[in-house]
Amino acid sequence: MKNLVNLGSIPIDFGTLAAFYPDFKYPKDKISALEKKGILIRLKKGFFVVSPKIHNQVISKELIANHLYGPSYISFETALSFYGLIPERVYTVRSATQKRSKIFTTPLGDFEYVSVETIYYPVGIRQEIIDERYAFLIATPEKALCDLIIATPRLRIQSVKAMKIYLEEDLRIELSAIKNFESGIIKKCIESGRKKSELIHLLKLLKK
Repeated sequence: MKNLVNLGSIPIDFGTLAAFYPDFKYPKDKISALEKKGILIRLKKGFFVVSPKIHNQVISKELIANHLYGPSYISFETALSFYGLIPERVYTVRSATQKRSKIFTTPLGDFEYVSVETIYYPVGIRQEIIDERYAFLIATPEKALCDLIIATPRLRIQSVKAMKIYLEEDLRIELSAIKNFESGIIKKCIESGRKKSELIHLLKLLKK
């Protein structure tokens, strides 16, 4: 049990768990028993996280999202909510990935992954370190907003004024909160991503 406590909220695969029980002829049975007791939470086949009742730590959905399907990074509304840029509470954890789009339904909630172009993917990713205990990859605020604009179906923004309306009324983002956005990241998104005209309107709005 000590090994499980030491893991804390870090996700773990079946092979690593099995190594904790070398004396068991069939470690799969031991792991299944731990799951039935609620000690382990299965996120997908062969992938688990230790229950908070064992390690008394808050489970990081962001950390889980990075490990559940990758390479990926937290983005879209999830990142914007993390930074306090949108007021709504986000229930589905949304990430960007180079792989095909996918959704996982787990006991801890839904995790959605949206495919983005390989050349666009590495722009504006940072590492967030929490309490010196764990870290996860997340889009910068600028990249998260660009990701959302690019990935939203049928979103067509044809002027700076329309972009202002989209941010303030649709997303409920305060323009004062984005006045210090790094324009260089948005420029890189324009160079390597889709919806270039929409992102150019965003860049012009930030420069006003």
